[in-house]
Amino acid sequence: MAVAVPSRQLFINGEWKEPVKGKRLPVINPATEETIGEIPAATAEDIELAVDAARRALTRNRGKDWSRASGAFRAKYLRAIASKIVERKTLLAKLEALDCGKPLDEAAWDIDDVAACFEYYADLGEALDQKQKAPVSLPMQTFKSHVLKEPLGVVGLITPWNYPLLMATWKVAPALAAGCTAVLKPSELASVTCLELADICKEIGLPSGVLNIVTGLGPEAGAPLASHPLVDKIAFTGSTATGKAIMTAAAQMVKPVSLELGGKSPIIVFEDVDIDKAAEWTMFGVFWTNGQICSATSRLLVQESIANEFVEKLVNWTKSIKISDPLEEGCRLGPVVSEGQYLKMLKFISTAKSDGATILCGGGRPQHLSKGFFVEPTIIGDVDTSMQIWREEVFGPVLCMKTFKTEEEAIELANDTRYGLAGAVLSKDPELRERVTKHLQAGIVWVNCSQPCFCQAPWGGTKRSGFGRELGEWGLDNYLSVKQVTEYISDDPWGWYPSPSKL
Repeated sequence: MAVAVPSRQLFINGEWKEPVKGKRLPVINPATEETIGEIPAATAEDIELAVDAARRALTRNRGKDWSRASGAFRAKYLRAIASKIVERKTLLAKLEALDCGKPLDEAAWDIDDVAACFEYYADLGEALDQKQKAPVSLPMQTFKSHVLKEPLGVVGLITPWNYPLLMATWKVAPALAAGCTAVLKPSELASVTCLELADICKEIGLPSGVLNIVTGLGPEAGAPLASHPLVDKIAFTGSTATGKAIMTAAAQMVKPVSLELGGKSPIIVFEDVDIDKAAEWTMFGVFWTNGQICSATSRLLVQESIANEFVEKLVNWTKSIKISDPLEEGCRLGPVVSEGQYLKMLKFISTAKSDGATILCGGGRPQHLSKGFFVEPTIIGDVDTSMQIWREEVFGPVLCMKTFKTEEEAIELANDTRYGLAGAVLSKDPELRERVTKHLQAGIVWVNCSQPCFCQAPWGGTKRSGFGRELGEWGLDNYLSVKQVTEYISDDPWGWYPSPSKL
């Protein structure tokens, strides 16, 4: 089961390049706390090289450059990437489990989604060829008009560590399909599989400079990318605090951004549910990906009449979750990604206890694991809406809960948050589900489930969870500029100004 972390460099202009300043960062296995490899650490000098390569690839040779190539031409490369992802699935899944602590079964599932996403955007990229020159209906017959969809240009893509390769793919695949060239900066906490994507791009012969992958720290690599004057757009997934900084940098150049930020999503369980089904979806909604998911439905609202029965079932089931090294068969909860995240989890739980909340299960390190950044799946009751644990994103396997009496109270509690990424409603009553769905202030609503995600459907939030949508056709539109082309087609002169000869 052991696998070595490949030694890689920065990927710039289709070649492996040593960082200008020669910096490296350790790769730490969160399950063992051991250093298992290194990644290159880019600085502003490397970002300059990467952006320059992307800019040159955008319009290298008229008729042969990436931005002016047909969608069908670009789709061939996306499908070739997808094919190689499938070939390397076992290796990529193991590397991801080692790098970020994700259970191996989950990591394998993610790699399947990566390949499917590249295939999906290959199809949409091809379809762009047929959608060009879409006619616009005009009220005046002396004009005709059509719309062109063109690539935005060079895009900077900054991605998180919880879904290292998949979150990168959500940005890379539509950007390349649209005809943009890109500089990808993955999280320094989990970059290994993104560097393997670079190796795949090199192997399939992706034109040099079309995708550049630079790893490194946020302040040293991410910030220079976000503020670079020759980057035409920034797409970011991560914390709300960093999103604000990126918006500030982009605003100086009136540069478009799309942001997928934090969340504190509710899951509302009504009294008519099937208890077993609802309990499992509640667990999946907050413990999947070790709780490290921006859309985690980490605020449980359960109707008062079933609260005791539901919570007893939920607590007992949660205690049975297998917590282990992610590579161990049957693992359903691995470690959080780093020591910093581990300490943050424990601090959240400690503060909740100090504030008067009750730890119903979990709350610390599993007794059978003496090493690694493991936090037990934790359920917290007796929570007040003013508490930190209820209002702030924990980004770990921690669920807090409250009861409600009426539908109106549930909606009010669910929307009482600065975030608006997702929400879930569980009930057998279709009319109730529809009413609650309409009232939830969120970009994503799950009905009788939590966390399913498909590349065909839009993804994104409202309020402080960001703006813009990824996935589906909306994800492609993120990287396209719309150009109106209007032509005067009458043989008659316009005639607004009288001819001097007639004066």
